[in-house]
Amino acid sequence: MASATFKIWRGDRAGGEFKDYSTEITEGMVVLDAIHNIQATQANDMAVRWNCKAGKCGSCSAEINGMPKLMCMTRMNTLPLEQPITVQPMKAFPLIKDLVTDVSWNMNVKTGIKKFKPRAPDAPDGTWRIAQEDVDRVQEFRKCIECFLCQDVCHVLRDHHLHQEFIGPRFLVYAAALEMHPLDVEDRVEDLRKQHGIGYCNITKCCTKVCPESITITDNAIIPLKERVVDRFFDPLAKLFRSFSPK
Repeated sequence: MASATFKIWRGDRAGGEFKDYSTEITEGMVVLDAIHNIQATQANDMAVRWNCKAGKCGSCSAEINGMPKLMCMTRMNTLPLEQPITVQPMKAFPLIKDLVTDVSWNMNVKTGIKKFKPRAPDAPDGTWRIAQEDVDRVQEFRKCIECFLCQDVCHVLRDHHLHQEFIGPRFLVYAAALEMHPLDVEDRVEDLRKQHGIGYCNITKCCTKVCPESITITDNAIIPLKERVVDRFFDPLAKLFRSFSPK
């Protein structure tokens, strides 16, 4: 049986600091197990958010050794136990207490994206006909568990705090799921450019790297949306054709 030292952020919006804790580690443990042991035996008042402990609720997001991760999906045997393991709250959102942040901004952002608007049914029985490949294209985006790790790692939100100008990778994925849906006829391209700030993304792919559901955020969602914005607003040939089109 091994032991590990943790440096865990303790505090609230008024301030705080890292505090050291040691706990025993057994085979198969994840970081959330260790946090629960420390909470139960040494720090009963430590705040930590979790729910399913199966990597599907997205509740236990934190930063482990500086990397945004789910605590329940980070196995202790993947971490260097000879060094202290730092666990701290996500930096892109306001701190509530200890490891818990206020992620309500994300819920507000979601309400500002135009909702699904289906085209009229194309079959006599009032249903639609869709190609399977079109369904498969958007299915990947629906795996999102809204852990907001991609939001946390995004430098536009994490470092520059442009929350009022940029919706972040999670909601670019959400917009892509709507825009690429074979039945959707809503137009969100102008919103992506202006209100949603897609131009701030410089496709570093850091969001793709931290996604626990392995969604190819940058290549499959953000880049195709950027291409739609470019085609609409910056393609010189498209501008020329529009100038000759009837008003």
